[in-house]
Order: sequence, then structure tokens, then C-alpha cells
Amino acid sequence: MEALLFRFSPLRYAFAKAVGTVYPGVFASRAGCLAYGDVPEPALPGPDWVKVETRLAGICGSDMNLISLRDSPALSVFSSFPFVIGHENVGVVREVGERVTEVRPGQRVVVDPLLPCEARGFDEPCANCRAGHPSRCLRFAEGNLAPGLLLGSCRDTGGSWGEVFVAHRAQVIPVPDNVSDENALLSEPFGCALHAVDVAGPPNGRTVLVIGGGVIGLCTIAALRIMAPKSRVIALVRHPFQADMARRLGADEVLMPRGRDVYPAVAQALGAKLKKPVIGPPVLVGGADVVYECAGSDRALSDALRFAAPGGQVVLLGLAAIPRGIDWSFVWLKELQIQGVFAAGSVQTENGPVSAVRRALELFAQGAVDLSPLITHRFAFRDYRSALETVAAKRSSGCLKAVFVAPGYERASASGRATGSGQVA
Repeated sequence: MEALLFRFSPLRYAFAKAVGTVYPGVFASRAGCLAYGDVPEPALPGPDWVKVETRLAGICGSDMNLISLRDSPALSVFSSFPFVIGHENVGVVREVGERVTEVRPGQRVVVDPLLPCEARGFDEPCANCRAGHPSRCLRFAEGNLAPGLLLGSCRDTGGSWGEVFVAHRAQVIPVPDNVSDENALLSEPFGCALHAVDVAGPPNGRTVLVIGGGVIGLCTIAALRIMAPKSRVIALVRHPFQADMARRLGADEVLMPRGRDVYPAVAQALGAKLKKPVIGPPVLVGGADVVYECAGSDRALSDALRFAAPGGQVVLLGLAAIPRGIDWSFVWLKELQIQGVFAAGSVQTENGPVSAVRRALELFAQGAVDLSPLITHRFAFRDYRSALETVAAKRSSGCLKAVFVAPGYERASASGRATGSGQVA
């Protein structure tokens, strides 16, 4: 099958890491760890498994970090090489194991990409899975599967950047007929945002600053509007097209300052005072009650700590790995609470914790939000270099979310067999 593979070797890693700072194109070249070509289809690991044919596959910021080798090497213990990349997905069931009754071949589905205890064959879940927190599973490197946090980091499952992948029945969620393929694909990043707001506690009646105008930042704004409608949401973004979308999704105020202008702009929006230290950037006295850091850059993390109010929360969604130049004094000086967030874990409901991806699909089906306009660019797998360049060059490309269109869906669309709901006639 056609796929994009991450193939680690110490030599490739060291060479691309060294050259990539000068020539980023090396990461998508044969000298890097990314490879495109034909690979064997993954087999069903057992009777509780489902084979899914990819329709759309998202290109996530975490995928870009992986390819450009910005991830911490510590995460390698939760991966198994080589693996097909890709965790954001929508597809169609191709084959089911003999014990699978929840879905049938031909049915449109989304797969929750987490690979916790149940997917790994454990009859008795770990303490965190038992408590409804699969994103905190203690066994991501154990069980019947090779190590992997998610679909797209495990060599046994494949990933959505391939034509076919496999998933445990517990991961597979039917897509309602009134939910488009585009919204279905975005159920995972939207689920990440729902999970983040849930874990940190919905900040109703409080002032919130969202740093970053990419898909995760925009999904966080949408999640806040649903889960904390009485909060005041301020978005700090870089590009005009991000600002427009932030307003559409419900941000009360959008800031797009440049360089040093960011400090007075944010201080004014938050009603904070600016003080000038003997050396370095201005210091805010005051700030936001909650800051969602959704960019993952060193600058975004630094700003998040600086812009949070004393006693405030900083919620990390941006996947910062090994940041440099961060002044950690603000953490103890302001007595900040730092909340990490990983993947689309669970959200609390009246009936207990449920999958955040499942909850996202429910909200799409209810018409609570439409995130499909976030998908701005589409590419075939074979055009992966153009896709990655487009995602990396947001300022010039205007890219919010780029997706891969799998070959089977590409052919169905060209022949007119794909319907408006994403079903194949």
C-alpha cells in the first residue's frame, strides 16, 4: 500500500539534525527519517480488531515535530520503528475481526488514536485507564502491541498516512450521517481542545488568553465557547487569516501585534501594568486567569508564563519539547499552576468520563460548531513534500489545516462516487 513511513536510524537522525538547521528540506529527503513508498498492509492483530481504509488524514503539528526531529528523544521509548505516520483520520471499515459487532464493512468511522490498556490486550486495566484517563495509561510500551502512544507511532497498527491501518474495536467510532468527512477528521484535534478545557476546569467568568492561531488554538477557542460560554476569550495570533478564523469561532478579542509590541498590546487587553526590568523584556503585573499555550514554540511558552496572572493557570497544548531561553522565575513568583495535556483523552459528562473524540463527534452532529473551514489545503500522499512545505510556510500559504487525501478516496471523488456526507455510493 502507498504510505509515508518514519524510519529511524542513528546515522539519519544525526545527519538530518545537524543539516536541518541550515537546510530544512533535508527532513523530507532520502537523507532524513521520512520515506514514501509501498509497504505491506497491517494484518488484523486479533478478533477484536478492525481494518480501516483511510479517506482523509490530517497533518498535525506533532507530525511536523516528528519529521523535523524536534521531539524529545525520551519519547522514543513509546514508539516502535519503522511506523506509518498519522493519527488524525476518517475512513471506511474494510474488514472486521470475528468478535467485532459495533461496526460493519463499508461504514464510515473515526478512530480514537490512543493505544492504552484495552487496545494492548490487558483484561485488567491500569489504575489510570480504570479511572477513565486513557491518555495517562501506564502501559503504552507493554502488552500485545509494539510500543506506541498513538496510531501513527506504533509499527503494528499503521497510521492514517497510509492507505490502510488497523484499530481495536474500542477505538473505532461510527461517524453520524450528518457529520462531514472534514468535521469527522477534526474530531481528534477538537477532542484535544475539549480534553484540555475539561482537565484544567472550564473557566467560566474568568479571563482566558489563547496563544497560537493554528488549529489547536482555534479548536480551543471553539471548545471554550461551548464549555465556558461566560469566559472572556482573548486570542494572540500571528497572521490575519488566523485572526479572522478566531473571531468566527467566538474570540471576544483578537491581538496580532508584532515584536516588542506584543507586551503593551497584551497588557492593555488584560488590564495589566508593565514594568521595565534592568535587562530584558517588560514584566506584566496582572494577567490572564488562564493561559492556553497552543503554539509549542519557545517564545509562546515564555509568553504564557509572563502573561498569566498571579495564582493563574498555564495549560500546555503546544507540545513544547526541550525549550530554550525560558525564564522560570514567573512560575514560583506568581505561584502558577502548570497543566500538561496529552492527546484527546477523556471529558467528564453526567454519565462519567467519555472519549473526547466521541464527544467531539456528538457536538458536530448536534450542530454546536462547524470546524470544516479550518481545512484549507489537500494533497495526495505522493505530493508530501509540497504538503509539508505548505504547512511550514503558513505566512505565505495561508494554511490552517492541510490534509492528505488517500488514493482510494481520491479515485472515488474523481469518479463521482463520493457523496456529500462522505459516503461512497
